[in-house]
Amino acid sequence: MRCEELMSTDVAFVRPSDEVRLAATLMKTRNVGFLPVCSDARKVVGVITDRDIAVRCVAEGRPSTTAVREVMTREVVACRPEDDVATAERAMIRHQRSRVLCLGEHQYLLGVISLSDLPRAGLAADAETVLERVSDRERATPRARPARSEASKRTAPHARRRSRTTGAARATTTVTEGFARPPRRRRARRVRG
Repeated sequence: MRCEELMSTDVAFVRPSDEVRLAATLMKTRNVGFLPVCSDARKVVGVITDRDIAVRCVAEGRPSTTAVREVMTREVVACRPEDDVATAERAMIRHQRSRVLCLGEHQYLLGVISLSDLPRAGLAADAETVLERVSDRERATPRARPARSEASKRTAPHARRRSRTTGAARATTTVTEGFARPPRRRRARRVRG
């Protein structure tokens, strides 16, 4: 079965400039815990989950008027509509996600495949395996931070400065199963004679 036959196409989404309150209201109305975040052209730039709202907004004391772009997850796990459902299943397992977006050209949102959709494709046993693997991230205990050495304490301010700079201009990372990556271009070396 192909992803386009299984995906839900009636997908609500929010824009990066929308308030978190709107995303939460939409989640409540639709009875979902996940929304794609799309640009005006319906290009996916991230996702927001109820967990993102709880951990990155509420727990940090941010107001409900905070922009979605400030709390969304920028990594997008996706497949193509013409891919086999097994591709979406592998993406769920590999990235420990219970939902995978189906994207068309230029990251255009076409639909969503959820873990609960897999039994409809006759993959009930596989859905159980996927659920087990996705749940592994929930069972993982937080790791304790190792003690910092004197050398790392001296370099920490530089590292913090760099992360603040790059943090403001974070790019969306799309992990798309089945897409071939274009070959890297190699620079021609000059031979000095």
